[in-house]
Amino acid sequence: MADDSVVASATPPPSIDGNAVVAKALSHLGVTHMFGVVGIPVTSLATRAMSLGIRFIAFHNEQSAGYAASAYGYLTGKPGILLTVSGPGCVHGLAGLSNAWANTWPMVMISGSCDQRDAGRGDFQELDQIEAVRAFSKLSEKAKDVREIPNCVSRVLDRAVSGRPGGCYLDLPSDVLRQRIVESEADELVGRHVTKSRASLRSEVESTHVTETRASLKSEIESTHVTEARASLRSEIESAVKLLRGAERPLIVLGKGAAYSRAEDEVKKLVELTGIPFLPTPMGKGLLPDTHELSATAARSLAIGKCDVALVVGARLNWLLHFGEAPKWSKDVNFVLVDVSEEEIELRKPKLGIVGDAKRVVGLLNREIKDDPFCLGRGNPWVEAISKKAKENGEKMELQLAKDVVPFNFLTPMRIIRDAILAVEGPSPVVVSEGANTMDVGRSVLVQKEPRTRLDAGTWGTMGVGLGYCIAAAVACPDRLVVAVEGDSGFGFSAMEVETLVRYNLPVVVIVFNNGGVYGGDRRSPEEISGPHKEDPAPTSFVPNAGYHKLIEAFGGKGYIVETPDELKSALSESFAARKPAVVNVIIDPFAGAESGRLQHKN
Repeated sequence: MADDSVVASATPPPSIDGNAVVAKALSHLGVTHMFGVVGIPVTSLATRAMSLGIRFIAFHNEQSAGYAASAYGYLTGKPGILLTVSGPGCVHGLAGLSNAWANTWPMVMISGSCDQRDAGRGDFQELDQIEAVRAFSKLSEKAKDVREIPNCVSRVLDRAVSGRPGGCYLDLPSDVLRQRIVESEADELVGRHVTKSRASLRSEVESTHVTETRASLKSEIESTHVTEARASLRSEIESAVKLLRGAERPLIVLGKGAAYSRAEDEVKKLVELTGIPFLPTPMGKGLLPDTHELSATAARSLAIGKCDVALVVGARLNWLLHFGEAPKWSKDVNFVLVDVSEEEIELRKPKLGIVGDAKRVVGLLNREIKDDPFCLGRGNPWVEAISKKAKENGEKMELQLAKDVVPFNFLTPMRIIRDAILAVEGPSPVVVSEGANTMDVGRSVLVQKEPRTRLDAGTWGTMGVGLGYCIAAAVACPDRLVVAVEGDSGFGFSAMEVETLVRYNLPVVVIVFNNGGVYGGDRRSPEEISGPHKEDPAPTSFVPNAGYHKLIEAFGGKGYIVETPDELKSALSESFAARKPAVVNVIIDPFAGAESGRLQHKN
């Protein structure tokens, strides 16, 4: 009979494969959600992650999953995680990674890849994925051995939120995912590599969202120049306040970077301390309510055309802000840019640039102003001019909105949607919007009362983000209703993801403005309808009056088709109250709206 001690010593210690090591590392670093499409070689990774408490949201297409991951990063301040298969899956995922790059949102794309020994031999779905993602990735890591996984995971998660947020990439070869390691050794490696990063990530996300680069911060602390750096920042704060104090027509511009930074309390204090009018960018809306008396949104042209000092917080002087140039802006305007990226400030060459996190910098501005306060007051000529113009434009808009136009134009249903959203009790719904006319009209009509409650095509003007953003918002903000206001073209990019809404029973209502095509069906002149294919539909045309609502019904969701104000009001009341997946198909006059919305000059 064998000695029991001999048998026990011969039993090999429990081991796990690379999939489990990745899942352990992600879980230890606080990852709670992943988005993606599974298949060879990452299906087991998703399963292992779920077993450790990570919620995996499975999509039909990596493009929409990537958009979801990027928006999740913005909404939570933590890197959104996208999981894809190799080759084509990685390429599809680039849509999300590039969207994170363009909007400066933290995200990590994790892709499986071919066996290392077969690289260069035409293996299944082989691609040099490190090279493929290069243009859009802040940091790309490839785990070449199972023991490298914890460090690689730690590094990409850390880099995604440091400095200017953005996308990172982790490449996991098939052979590394299959490779096994003693579980106790894996636990030791995970603990060794993630503890330090975990603490710093928690500090950034849960406290002030300070996103100065750790390398720069470490350099300052460890060097003898920290005093000089602090003195420089103090001088910049003093100079910024001096410019604002001396301005006749100051303006505060608020971007989505300020929203990402959770700077709403500091921004509110700054505006109310100084009485300076503010102008939010589309996704900066809600940092202060659109109904605030100092909002310059309805007087945008006057505000940017006449201001002499513009404090720009968390926004870039790109196409959305006309590059900060005349004739939209005064040629004599002095810009004070607050941005986490020194490179951005150097690119724009403002009168004054302050490198730092929006929340922190605005807090320092408030402290400086408090010591020697100033406030424009309601009777200030500049404030009066902005208020007067905003009131005039608002009244003109309300006159147009008050009309019940049938067949629907864009304004009538948008007014009904606005009123329905404002009537929702509790936290404000997250509004997702894409399309040309639909998104542009929505920016003017829909009212944001709370920060980070508007998601749209963003810096890159990306169409197809809608359903991915909806799913991200529903997951990241489970106490909020999510309302998508979509053009039919924008909806079409990701329409199959309504099945995902139903599968996870997410509180999302998708409203489709159905005008029969891109911009609105066939708008060709008679002279343009010629040639051997003149009988074909126009490049902008879709099937008229398409039954988009029936798509969600096929999966068990609720669909509505509406053509009158009463039908739309009823559909919104019922679907908002139910908080279940629904599609509201709003039939719009195909000749309402304009080509490219308000961007005709870009087409």
